[in-house]
Amino acid sequence: MMRSILAAVLAASLLGVAPQLASAADDTPPPPRQKWSFSGPFGKFDRAQVQRGFKVYREVCAVCHGLDLVSFRNLGQPGALGYSEAQVKQIASEYKIKDGPNDQGEMFEREGRPADRFPRPWANENAARVQYNAVPPDLSVMAKARTYERGFPWFIFDIFTQYQENGPDYLVALLTGYEDKAPAGVTLPPTLSYNKYFPGHAIAMPKPMEDGRVTYEDGSPQTLAQYSKDVTAFLMWTAEPHMEARKRIGFQVMIFLLVFAGLLYFVKQKVWYDVKAGRI
Repeated sequence: MMRSILAAVLAASLLGVAPQLASAADDTPPPPRQKWSFSGPFGKFDRAQVQRGFKVYREVCAVCHGLDLVSFRNLGQPGALGYSEAQVKQIASEYKIKDGPNDQGEMFEREGRPADRFPRPWANENAARVQYNAVPPDLSVMAKARTYERGFPWFIFDIFTQYQENGPDYLVALLTGYEDKAPAGVTLPPTLSYNKYFPGHAIAMPKPMEDGRVTYEDGSPQTLAQYSKDVTAFLMWTAEPHMEARKRIGFQVMIFLLVFAGLLYFVKQKVWYDVKAGRI
């Protein structure tokens, strides 16, 4: 319930919604459909991809955006990124966590621990406004919070899939949808950028990535398109870390219900056979 509420709030304030341009928001093109390893009833996270996405988040996105709902220990849990306990401790120790007060009544900084949550990159919202001219939204559930409607008949499938892929498709489109110049006749305020997939097209966040920004050790393409898909897959995991368990349990429940329905049918047939035969 709390995540649903937070998702609704984040959806309303995503990326510092800017003033609308002269053109209406309904001329925004639909995000291109992407192929995801986690799509479908049997989908799973690609561990190599979400680890690359985590790297992109740490080197690019974490400069502005936090993960308030994610703890370091979540990275090593079943169905997560596949890190060992030692790797999780190492990652946590690379962060400074504000703690206290100590015996002298003072706040202090210490190394992160697995139980700690990812710290915000700014001290408070006022400090964020001074530094970024806006308050960058938290990304913990952004992949589920930011979705869109596809119209008939696709919305029927979206209802049953809980818009699982619409949010990730939008995030990839957003990250790759920046244009160096606004179209002719469109004037942007100096603090905003033009993005063809952002509603209204005027976005407060400048283009965050370009080819060659993050180095991959596994030989994956170091391109904007690859970065966008990888970090989106990671954000899909932060938004729904228990997705694989949910799908597995859901499939088991469906099998149980089918078997149970079959047993009920044969019991009904047996009871009514005896009734018709006058035995009951």
